[in-house]
Amino acid sequence: MSAQREAATKKAVSAPMSAFERFLTVWVFLCIVIGIAFGQLLPGIFQAIGRMEIANFFELAVAAAISLFGFNSGAPLATVVGVLIEVPAMLAVVYVVNSSRDWYARGI
Repeated sequence: MSAQREAATKKAVSAPMSAFERFLTVWVFLCIVIGIAFGQLLPGIFQAIGRMEIANFFELAVAAAISLFGFNSGAPLATVVGVLIEVPAMLAVVYVVNSSRDWYARGI
């Protein structure tokens, strides 16, 4: 059993790094630069996102899902898509309730 484990460990250690892993520092730097550029060019959009509740700890939730479940699982995707579906759905519920508040005032 330990011979199989040692062979698997040697194979995993000797696997070549992908382009993403090899240039991770470059990718992070480019994302920071692009984020700053977008913030300077389109400040209104990012101020609106900053005022929304989904901006709080959103990146942390994605990072936690990736670190816990890995890149290949569906958890990081569900973390992103879940919020992007939940917020418009809740806004639709608020719109419907606000448009029908006369019903509540009349006691129907």
